[in-house]
Formats: sequence, C-alpha cells, structure tokens
Amino acid sequence: MPKRRAAVNDSDSEGESPVSQGSKRARTDDSEYNAAAGPSQDPRGQGRTRHGGDEGEDEEPKLDEYAPDEDEEKRFEEENEEHIRLKVLNKAKNQGGIAEMGIIEKLEMHQFMCHKYLTFTFGPQINFIIGHNGSGKSAVLSALTVALGGKATTTGRGNGLKAFIKEGQSAAEVTVTIKNQGDEAFKHDEYGDSIVITRKFTKDGTSSYRICAKNGNLVSHKREELSAICDHMNIQVDNPMNILTQDSARQFLSASAPADKYKFFLRGTQLSQLSEEYSLCLENITQMQKSLVHKGDAVPDLEDAVREAAAKYEEAKKARRQKDRLDELNKELAWSYVVGKQKEYSDHLGKVESQRRRCGRYDTEIEKEKAEIESLGGKITELEAQISELGDVKELQAEKDELQKKIREGAREIHAVQNDIKQINDSLGNTKSSIQSCQSRIEEETRKQQTNTQGKRDEVSRKLQETVDKMKEAETDLEEVKARHATLGSQKEQLVRDAQTAETENQQNEANMNSISGQLRNCDEQEKNKLAPFGYNMNAVLSDIDRTRWNGEKPIGPFGMFVTVKDRQWADILRNQLGNSMSSFAVTDPRDRPQLAKLLNHHKNHNVQIIITERDLFDYSQGEPPSHFMTVLRALEVSDEFVLRILINQNKIESTMLAPSRREADDMLLDFMRGGGRGGGLVWTNDLYRVQRYSEGGGSSSVLNRLRLDDRRQMLFQEKNIGSRKIELQQQLQELQDTRNRLTTAIQQHRDARDRVERELVDVAKQGRALTGRMSELRLIRAALQEEINEDTPVQIAAFQEEIERLNTEKDGLLRQFADIDARRLHLEEAQKPLVADSDRLKHKINEHTSSIGTLRDKATRNAQARLQAQRNKDHWEQKKAEENAALEKLESDLGTLEQELALWRGKAEEICEEFTDPRATATIKRDIASTETALKEREKKQGASVEEVTIELNKRQAILEKTKTELKSMVTLNRALRKSIRIRLKKWHEFRRHIALRCKIYFGYHLSVRGYYGKVLFDHVNGTLQLKVQTDEQHATQSREKDPRSLSGGEKSFSTICLLLSLWESIGCPIRCLDEFDVFMDAVNRRVSMKMMIETANASDRKQYILITPQDMTNVTIGPSVRVHRMSDPERGQGVLSM
Repeated sequence: MPKRRAAVNDSDSEGESPVSQGSKRARTDDSEYNAAAGPSQDPRGQGRTRHGGDEGEDEEPKLDEYAPDEDEEKRFEEENEEHIRLKVLNKAKNQGGIAEMGIIEKLEMHQFMCHKYLTFTFGPQINFIIGHNGSGKSAVLSALTVALGGKATTTGRGNGLKAFIKEGQSAAEVTVTIKNQGDEAFKHDEYGDSIVITRKFTKDGTSSYRICAKNGNLVSHKREELSAICDHMNIQVDNPMNILTQDSARQFLSASAPADKYKFFLRGTQLSQLSEEYSLCLENITQMQKSLVHKGDAVPDLEDAVREAAAKYEEAKKARRQKDRLDELNKELAWSYVVGKQKEYSDHLGKVESQRRRCGRYDTEIEKEKAEIESLGGKITELEAQISELGDVKELQAEKDELQKKIREGAREIHAVQNDIKQINDSLGNTKSSIQSCQSRIEEETRKQQTNTQGKRDEVSRKLQETVDKMKEAETDLEEVKARHATLGSQKEQLVRDAQTAETENQQNEANMNSISGQLRNCDEQEKNKLAPFGYNMNAVLSDIDRTRWNGEKPIGPFGMFVTVKDRQWADILRNQLGNSMSSFAVTDPRDRPQLAKLLNHHKNHNVQIIITERDLFDYSQGEPPSHFMTVLRALEVSDEFVLRILINQNKIESTMLAPSRREADDMLLDFMRGGGRGGGLVWTNDLYRVQRYSEGGGSSSVLNRLRLDDRRQMLFQEKNIGSRKIELQQQLQELQDTRNRLTTAIQQHRDARDRVERELVDVAKQGRALTGRMSELRLIRAALQEEINEDTPVQIAAFQEEIERLNTEKDGLLRQFADIDARRLHLEEAQKPLVADSDRLKHKINEHTSSIGTLRDKATRNAQARLQAQRNKDHWEQKKAEENAALEKLESDLGTLEQELALWRGKAEEICEEFTDPRATATIKRDIASTETALKEREKKQGASVEEVTIELNKRQAILEKTKTELKSMVTLNRALRKSIRIRLKKWHEFRRHIALRCKIYFGYHLSVRGYYGKVLFDHVNGTLQLKVQTDEQHATQSREKDPRSLSGGEKSFSTICLLLSLWESIGCPIRCLDEFDVFMDAVNRRVSMKMMIETANASDRKQYILITPQDMTNVTIGPSVRVHRMSDPERGQGVLSM
C-alpha cells in the first residue's frame, strides 16, 4: 500500500488532541454530532469542552495524501512500462485520422500587428509556416490566441489588445474558422460544418465578438458562447503546451528550473487545473465545516437556555442554598483572574520568542549582502584587469592610416595608367587612319604610272624639300602640345583638391551657423521670457498651478528658478548633468501627480520629471566630503531649502565632486580615499568624463554626451546680461557669414577654373591627335618622294606600301605597349586587393576592440551599481536589526513586569483558597455572581412564574435544542460524505498523474532514440520537480552518467526540447498544437531528424492538427497530403493575401 502522510487535526482549539481509538469504537450518534457541533456544557455546568471528531474522517484531505513513494513508483513502472512501450511502437506504425471538429480551417488578420491583410487556409494535419525573420510569422499564433479569447499577455507580444493594432490604424480584426462536423459537433443545426469567430478591438480599448455559422448568419456575440465552444471542443487556448510561443519555446528547457518544468507539466496536462478545482472543493468543504462549527457554537447557548429554564424549575420546586454557591463563585473568580494573567504572560512570551527569531534572520541577510559585496568587488577588479589587458587601439589605427595612404597612392597610379591607355588608343586610331590613307594613294598612283617625266622629277624634289620643312615644324608643335597637356593635367588635379577642401570647410561653417542661429533664437526667447530655459510657456504653467486646488502642498518648480552657479567655470558640466533636473517639479501628495502631468502636457511640456516627496529638511552634512573638495553643492547657489534636499536625494549633489579634467579627477579620488572617504567617490569633469571609485577598490570612467549647441539646456547657467551674449553670438554669426561668402566665391572660382582647364585639355588633345596624323601623312609623302627621286621611276606605290608596313609595325608596337600597360593596370589592381582586405581587417579589429572595451566597461558599471545596491541593502538590514533589537528589549522589559504581576495575583488568590482547577471565563463568573446575589435578594420577596409556566418554557427550549442537534447531525453526515468523495477523487488524481508521467518518460526515451540519444525524465511528485537527463551518442562513448540539458550544444538542446514537447503532447486532448521557432538553434542534422520525427508523430496522432513556425527553409520536408507549407513574404509591412 502507498504511504500516507500524517493527517492534521482540524480542531479549532490549539491545545486539544484527538480522541483515542477506544473512544472512536465506543462512539455513539451523539458523539458523532459533538465532533462537529463544537463546545458543550458538562452536566455540572462547570465549563465547556470541545469534543474532537474522528481523527481519520474529520481530517482535511491533502492533494498529495495518496502520493506513492519511490518503491511504489518503481513497481508501477516495472509492471506497466513494457505494455505502454509496445503501444507506443504500434501507434507509430499507424496513420492517424483527420479530426471532424476542433481544428483550424482558416485564419484572417486585418490591420493586425505588421499585417494589413493576411489569410491562411490550414491543412487538417501538419502545417509549416516559414519565412525570414521580421516577416510576421509569430503574429499567426498571437492572432489565433486573441481570436479564441486568450489573454494578450500569454502571447508575450504585448500587455493589451491595443498593442496588436497595426501602427497608424485605429482598429484591428481577427477571424478564425473552426471545423464543426461529425456526431459530436457543437450545435450543428445552428452553425453547420464550420464556426466562424471574429474578434474586433480598437485603440480606445473596446473589444467585441461575432460568432457566425458557415453561411454567415450571426448566432451570438457573447464571450460565454465562445467559452462553451472551446470547452466542448477541448480547445485550451491559454494552455502553454498547446500554443507555445517562441520565448517560451526558447527558454523552457534552458532557463526554467525543475520546479517550473513540473508546473509546466501539470498545466499542460490539465492536472494543475484539476488540482485547483479539488483545492476549491476542499476549501468549500472546510468552509462548510467551519459553518457547522459556528452553528454548533449556538448549541451551548441553547443548552444554557435549557439549563437556565431547568434551574428556574428546580428553584421553583425547592429552595437552594445560594450562599455556598456565591462563595464558590468568588473563589473561582479569584483564580480566573490568575488564569487570565497567565494567558497574557504566555502570549507575551510568544511575542518575545518570535521577536528573537526575527532578529536572527537579519543576521543572515547581513552576511548575504556582505558576501555579495565581496563577490562584486572581485568581479569589478577582474573586469578592470581585462580592460587593461586589451591595451590601446592607437597602433591599429596608425597601421590602418598607413594602409589607407598606400591604397590612395595605388589608386593614383591606376588612374595614370588608365590615362596612358587612353592615349595609346588615340594613337592606334590615328595609325589606322594613316594606313587607310596610304591604301587610297596606292590606288591613285597606279593610274598615274605612265605619265612620269623629267619635269615631274624636278617638281618631286621641290615637294620633298617642302615636306621635310613641314615635318620639322609639325614635330616642334607636337612637343609643345604634349608639354601643355601635362601642365594642364596637374592644374586640374590641384583645382579638384582645393575645391573639395573648400566644400568641406563650408559644410562645417554652415553647421556652426545653424547652431549659433539656434542659440540666438534661444536668447531672444529667454530675453522675452526668463523661464524659457525650463520649458514651453512656463509662465502660463505657473499661473495654472496657482489657480488649481491641490491635495497636498502647491507643486514647486521648475527647480532652475531657485538654482544659480557660483563659478562659471563649472557651468558647462553642470548644464550637461543637471539640465533635465532644472525643468523638474515636485509634489507632496501622489494624487497631485496626474493633475500636474496633465497641466504640463497641455502646455507641450511632455517629458518633465515630477518627483513625489515629503517636505523633509534633513541634515545632509554627513554626506559631504572635506571642505577642500569642490562639490556640485558648493558650486551652486540654491535659494530654496526644499529644492536643495530634492536635488540631494535625486542627484547626490552634496557628495558628487567636480574637477577640470579626468586626470585631476583620478588624483582627487585617490586623495579622497586616502583621507578616509567611505563608500567610494564620484567626480564630474569639465572635459565631460564621469569618474568613479569604489570603497572595495577599483573604479570606472565613462564619456558623457556633449549637448548640441541649439539644445534648450544651453540657456541654463548663462550670464545674466543676455544682451552682451547676443552681441557676441551675432558677431560670431557675422564672421561665419563672411567666411561662407568667401568660401562660396572660392568654390565657384575653383569650379570655373577647373571647367576652363578641362576645355583646354580637350582642345590640346585634339591638337595632339591632329599633329600626330599630320606627321604620319608627311612621313608617307617624304618617303614616296625620296624613293621616286632615287630610282627615277614612279615608285609612289612601293613607298606607300613600305609606309603601310611601317605603320603596321608601329601599330603592333602600340598594341604591345597597350598589353604591357594593361598588364600593369591589372597588377596594380591585384596589389590593391590585399591592401583593401588588410584595411577592412584592421577596421574590424578596431571595432571589435572598441566593442569589447565598451562591453567590459558596461559590465563594470553594472557590477558597481549592484555593489552599491548591496551596500545599501546591508545598511538597511543593519538598521532594521537595530530597530528589532530595541523592540525586543522593550518586549523583554514588559515580560518582566507581567511576571511580577502574575506572582502578585497568584499570592493573593492563594490567600483566598487553594488553586481552583479549570475556572471559567471571568465575565461568565461575574454574571453568575450577579445573578446569584440577585436571587438571594429577591428569592424571598418574589417567587416569579408558576411551576406550570416554568415547565412549559423548559419543554419548549428542549424541543428547540433537539431540532437543532438533529439538523446539525444531518449536515455533519453530508460533510463527511463529501470528504470521502474528495479523498477518492484525490486518489484517482494521483493515479492519473502517475500514468501520464510514465507515458511521458517512455515517449521521451523513444523520441531521443531516433537520434541515437539516450535520456530520461525524472519526476519528483513529492517535491514538485521535473528534471531531464540526456546523453548523446558521443557522451555515451566517453561518459557513464547523463548530463543536464544545459550542458548540451544548441542543436542538441533544441532537439531535446522537441522530444519533451512531443512526449507531453501525447498526454493532452486539445485537437491543435502550435509551436513557434522550434528549430532556431538546431544544426542541419538535428533539424532534419526533428522534422522527420515531428511529421511521423503528427501522422500517427489521431485527430490532431499541428501548426509549426520556423524561419528555416523546408527543402528536406516532403510535401504530401498530410503536410502543408505556408511561405511568408519577405519582411515588408503591408502584406496582402498569402499566395499558396
């Protein structure tokens, strides 16, 4: 039999114990009634006692009362594991059927999240939704949850429905179509084969439902109808196992504790819901028991009434000796006082013991905070060492600059080579033209070969001399043209560089002019309105504050009205750090904050800080450093003491120091720490650094952001003479305008000169090409004339042929020269590639170095803040300990006084009589004494009612008492029946949990074996924990023990998560399962195996629908009748209908 925990007696009285076994066997019907009826009067009327009930029947059942022990669990697994495993293997071979109801047929979204309109038509079994990150995949699950009445917070995408409305829209609408067929369809006569649920919600917070039939007829618009549909179809929209978001899927296995996993298991399998319902039943039964107890409390009063009537009856029958009774009552009264004082002493002693235990707990908290401070100090020191090890980035920057210089030189060489290539191409064109000209002359000379004469030879000699003279003249002109071309090229390059420099200088000048113009506008506004530095229309704000009624004191602000700077050398850093605080307001009553915020927003002051604080003019001198250190407080003049305390609380101006530079700040902090400064120190510097040192050692520094010149905060802490400031700014603006005119003229002159040089270059190039062609023609003519003279024959044709050969040779030379220059160009370009790659590599290293330094500094700052918080916590606990110790001393002092009073009262009672056992309450005794005394006085004077009347009253009260006892006994019987029923249900609940847990274990091992892994699920139902142990194939060969899934790789961990989810899914009855980004950390192998396993599991699942979301591709998934893939469009806002 399983072990049972010890039952707790549910008696209301702390000091009573349950009845013995003997009394239970001998119990009568009256004793059963008394078990619930509560206190009753003994026959003598000397006191009331509460009878304990049946220990086994009246104890409250517990949820884990029938939880089996480890031996029982092992025996159950041995008996059922093989049978369940065979069922698992047989189920995997079967093909599951298609659900007739409860699955999603279609989903539509209008203006929902990032989608303008999107629709899906889901398959009845397996659906994959794929797409790139940002394409709005997760919106599908959010829409499904919202449409089925789920809470917006369960989606992890927003705190309310308004967060799901597309930006810029006023309303959104989600429609889901649910299948409703088969014998168990929900109101098939009204809805038909499908139920269409539409939920519309707006920006103003309204939400409405439309639940329609398949033909579009509206059936209901009530939320209760939707709940009835989900309950009938077993759709659990808020069950995290049915719709698992990407945050829950990512963090479930790696981030949750065993207890969280166990709670997730109970919630997903609805055991938690059943447990909560049983808890509610137990609470109702307990309330019923308390009601019975309260009703039973009325029985003693009825019994008292009966006894009172009986007493009157007895008194009427015979006279009783009241004097002895009165003496006994006085004795009992004396000892009742002693018992009351004893109870007061015991209660106070309990308070003392409780206070002592509370003081002990503070010691634990103080030691915990000390350990935290020490740990954080070590981390800070380690981070500073890491920052020092990273070194400086200047060497890498210098190397990068050198590479950039080489890259620019290479680019200039490539440009020169490209110019040479262009010139060669021009020369090739001229050569080709000359060859064509020679060929034309050969054709002409062929016709003239027969007409050669002596006179003609003389003419040829003259022409030859003219040709030579022309050649010399053309050669001289060509050299001059080349020299001119080179000079103009150099002039062009210089003009381009000068123009670029002037344009850069002009851009910077324009930025400075804009900033100074903004400052002039601020000066004009400040000249008209002294409150302009603190916000918009601040005069109207203060007027409205004066006219408004406030719950607390009138708000004070803006703080800048009461703050001036003593020394203007600190104005820049104080303006930078305290600028936002100068626009702040303070209220003394939290109810005034919304009203003040509304007033400020009305005047377009939207980001003003409102501080809620009491008027406390505390002493801040203890927080100030020695007087030779310049602090923010000492640099300021604050005219209002309340504002001064607020700035101390908010900005710590009494302890924050000022220094001209970062180096001086370091020296100042070292001097401060050597002088005994506690808690470290903080310095703001004029060169915009925040430097801090910690009391345990180490420190940090960070660069502060400089304010823009046109920032409104620049008006703070300026000279009171705004006119002189404006004159200075106008002079600067005039100088910048003159500079702009000069630069604009220079830029235009550079451009005109460059255009002129470019036109001259074009003309010179044309002249060069013309002279080159002319030289070629003259060479041809000279060669032809010389040959004709020498041979005295018409040899023009041969000369032209030779010239053609020479030109061809020249062309070949130009082509070879072109090939050489082109090869040099390629060589130069190849040489540039490693330089560019090295430059990119250095740039990446510099970025990594900068990022690493920033990350380490951020960590150091966070640890420093955490250490400061831990120090504050320690101080808090030490203060609380001192307060509690003072309270303990007072309690102990009061306890001593009570002890003395108790001894005194006991001594006086012993003087009256011996100790009276079990006295009644003092008030009751006093009433009895008063009645006895009255009876003594009146007995002889007046007898009262007759014996018959007393008898009738006695019978009437006895009848009322018996009726009350009978009704109470009936209710007690019903209560016990309910207790027995809940015990049976609790036992069944534990049986369900045990079966479900075993099935989960077997399915988990089965799914892991698909990948060749081994693992198990460890349930601890007593402590409420669930642990996973997974061993991969590699670990199986090298390790003998399973490891926690957190030690696995990302892919293995994600695979284990899928196996666990599939195992838990086998234990729930909801027809739909949704999972978001289940494979985001998987490698290709784990993803392929997981996808195959999930598809096989889904195919084997009977009447279940799967909706799986993944950003990966689906190349390894076979699209079949049971698998449907929905591909999302690339991330673009405003998608339309999804194409299938």
